[in-house]
Amino acid sequence: MADGVYKSKNVTKEQLQFLKLLDSYEISYFLMQDIENRMNHQFKNLNEVLENLVDKQLINRIERGKYTKENYTNPYVLASFISNGGAVAYWSALHLHELTERFPNKIFIKTTARKRAINLFGTEIQFITVKPQKNIGIIKNGYADNAYPITNIEMSLIDCFDQPRYAGDFENLIKAFANAALSPTNLITYTKAYNNIALTKRLGYLASLFHPIKLKSFISYAQKQVNKRYNLIDAGGFNEGEFNAIWKLRLNVPEEAILKMTEINY
Repeated sequence: MADGVYKSKNVTKEQLQFLKLLDSYEISYFLMQDIENRMNHQFKNLNEVLENLVDKQLINRIERGKYTKENYTNPYVLASFISNGGAVAYWSALHLHELTERFPNKIFIKTTARKRAINLFGTEIQFITVKPQKNIGIIKNGYADNAYPITNIEMSLIDCFDQPRYAGDFENLIKAFANAALSPTNLITYTKAYNNIALTKRLGYLASLFHPIKLKSFISYAQKQVNKRYNLIDAGGFNEGEFNAIWKLRLNVPEEAILKMTEINY
């Protein structure tokens, strides 16, 4: 408890009122700076109320000025809550979109603000900082106080190809791309925002393998972005393999192996 804050032995009338208002307004997590407005009630000493309730383990402090009810621990909601505009992304998003059976051992949050990794109620949270133009393609998942922002399917895949170290492994990512229901319009919009030719070429090539009809317009767009430089299909692999002249990609994972990856069950 902070120095100079009065510590009550028992729950006081004002502390009890705070807990009752949390229940009445169905508030599961909150900021100290706006909780009184949300409750439509002013406390004599809000900091003292909160410090005592934390000390009595009746609410949790997850960061300075950020709190949850005693029994509220949804890691996806709270991770995005403390990230100031962040969203569940990368491998975590692929799993929640049911595009991979593999479960990441941490939650990845995409955010425009720099933030250190933390452990939240036993779950490791890693924050990935991106430029504002990449903080797009975000939707809501869940309901009421269990709703949280998450990148949509197209954005999740693009993020993973952009930063494969947060995507599990290459096989995991290929299988997700092959099985996803994708919007060509979203793929065009997001790859334009990322302005990464190597990324666009990889996605265009994979779209031509797995979704040649449905993603025809994206494939056409991606083909127009192809430059003269060869890039690896697996950015994290060795510089070896056949050259694909159409997409200017070096297939350090053979096409036959890529096609077989969709048959792998975990």
